[in-house]
Amino acid sequence: MRLSPDEIVFWQYGFIQLNATILYTWLLMLVLAVGAKLITRKLATGLARSRWQNLLEIIVTAIMKQIEEVGLSHPRTYLGFLGTLFLFIATASLFTVVPGYQPPTGSLSTTVALALCVFVAVPLFGIEEQGLANYLRSYVQPTFIMLPFNLISELSRTLALAVRLFGNMMSGAMIIGILLSITPFVFPIVMTLLGLLTGMVQAYIFSILAAVYIAAATRVRTRSTELGTSTGKY
Repeated sequence: MRLSPDEIVFWQYGFIQLNATILYTWLLMLVLAVGAKLITRKLATGLARSRWQNLLEIIVTAIMKQIEEVGLSHPRTYLGFLGTLFLFIATASLFTVVPGYQPPTGSLSTTVALALCVFVAVPLFGIEEQGLANYLRSYVQPTFIMLPFNLISELSRTLALAVRLFGNMMSGAMIIGILLSITPFVFPIVMTLLGLLTGMVQAYIFSILAAVYIAAATRVRTRSTELGTSTGKY
């Protein structure tokens, strides 16, 4: 039983290797890209719409609603990033029904890469929303003593994102593998269905946490503006 798709090596030349994590990651990217192209090439604005367009609109609307509920007032600005995170992790889990497939999210290298994307995106959105000076000033609020603690918080939550997703996906694969060796008929089917549900939940949690971090990074200016406005009234 393999703990990670990194252990499945299809081709290797020296230190360069093609393992299951890389292969299935690129296959998922290809499926998402081609699927998006096929669905959106003939979009309809009337009532006569394809089932795929209806499904896509439901997914996009649901993601935008969740982004707005987190506290981001312009969900379209963050839809591309957060929606891609959710769809990639969710699709990686859905494909576990395919025999021989190994979800790339079961590899720590993939989850760390996704967490690093969030780590980079949060300050970029924060700087875009409130400017470089105001964003950097948020690290020393309410006092300069908070600077190291705020930096540690940024790093620790990135690590938590990566480890949480990796742990849940790997544990699900391990349980299914153990049950396959003990009872190869009924329980693996049940656990596969539970694994799909767990994967959807993990995709939701990961994208929601990313949205919360972005909301926290972009909300500082609003608070400062409100304080300045209220001070000016008196």
